[in-house]
Amino acid sequence: MDHRDGRITLDGETVRRLGYEIVDAIARRVDDLPERKVGEPATRAAMEALLQEPAPEHGSDPHSVLETVLRDVVAPGLRVDHPRFFAYTPIPGNPVGALADALVAGSSLFAGTWQGAPGAAMVELVTLEWLRDICGLPETTEGLFVSGGSMANMTALAVALEERARGERARATVYLSEEAHSSVTRALRVLGVQPEHIRTLAADDAGRLVTSQVAEEIDADRAAGRLPACVVATAGTTGTAAIDPLPELRRLCDDNGLWLHVDGAYGAAAMITTRGRALLRGIEAADSLTLDPHKWLFQPLEAGCLLVRDGAALERVFSVSPAYLRDTAGAEAEVNFAERGLQLTRQFRALKLWMSIKVFGLEAYRTAIDNGIDLAEHAERLLARDPTWEIVTPAQLGMVTFRAVARGAPAHELDELNARLPAAALADGFMYLTTTQARGMTVLRLCTINPRTTREDVEQVVERLRALVGRG
Repeated sequence: MDHRDGRITLDGETVRRLGYEIVDAIARRVDDLPERKVGEPATRAAMEALLQEPAPEHGSDPHSVLETVLRDVVAPGLRVDHPRFFAYTPIPGNPVGALADALVAGSSLFAGTWQGAPGAAMVELVTLEWLRDICGLPETTEGLFVSGGSMANMTALAVALEERARGERARATVYLSEEAHSSVTRALRVLGVQPEHIRTLAADDAGRLVTSQVAEEIDADRAAGRLPACVVATAGTTGTAAIDPLPELRRLCDDNGLWLHVDGAYGAAAMITTRGRALLRGIEAADSLTLDPHKWLFQPLEAGCLLVRDGAALERVFSVSPAYLRDTAGAEAEVNFAERGLQLTRQFRALKLWMSIKVFGLEAYRTAIDNGIDLAEHAERLLARDPTWEIVTPAQLGMVTFRAVARGAPAHELDELNARLPAAALADGFMYLTTTQARGMTVLRLCTINPRTTREDVEQVVERLRALVGRG
């Protein structure tokens, strides 16, 4: 195919045939994924042998390029949507969301301004309202979709520091648990909070921030002339799904004039269920809330979201009106999402969640999230009745941590044994899980939020892990 005219396009028929091949590949993955390996690791040397080359001077057949992509780019690595992928936080995705992303890319929708794509802006507003209502936040709440929890936390903390510290950023102190996500510390560094003003506090035995300790630190900082500005709570820690004491922290923030940011990237979506609302009581009182639809709302990457209780604060912090954007101003009711965050050029990320909820309905999501919670509890029961294992943190919000034990073995040997198990589990491709630290020990961590995971999957994983321990 000759592309030397520089038009950088394909004719409609070629696009159609290439698109059919891509859709067929997606459909095959939907049907075949449970029978495929959970991961196919590859070294840097192996990947260089497949893909390292100078930039080609002349083009080639797009169908041949697609074959290379499917074989050498898509296939290697972890399949984070696999029903027996229990590591990190699974990203289950769903076919509707994937097709929505393809439509967004193929339609060249610019979601930075109302003028650029009013339909996209309206869908994002509606979807944000759905999430606001699910999480119990008031009608004053506004927000935006971002790449994920890291960017949502960054955006929230930028607002918190501006609202509570303004021109005194150098004095601002922020309080968080040692179990808080690493993106929080990274964001605070980038936002100019002095390292010695980032109060990373020890968690209790349940992995939660201790309110009385936060209160002591606030008093000490204020007495030393520093400016307590923000508490970062977590609703579902990455390590153990622990939930910080949100109502207590809200009262503490109110008493001291601090902003309460809740990182609910993992756990907030559970608010859609009865059990989730009971566990997450107090999340509705957050000043800002991070949640990740690409986790427990089953969207393809990337789909993060930030909600801010005083929605006007987003534009107070981020709105900038250069001359070259004057024509995009629009009417007062026409929202330019570029004025709510860091990105001017931004993807239309809301469509996949909007379409998924329209297609499947909230009832299906509620059932799927309850199923994830049930599976972790089922795993805990299986593990608890087998002397091979010790439960370290009980099942909560679709996650359980445990470790292999051996009577009389010293702690360092048990840590080494458990640290070896994930690689051994991945070796035959049947399953994958990861370790974390809990209560000073190396423990195994099972995250069961994929809606396509079954009780049989969990039972087979526990059985195979026992066999791996037996082999040492």
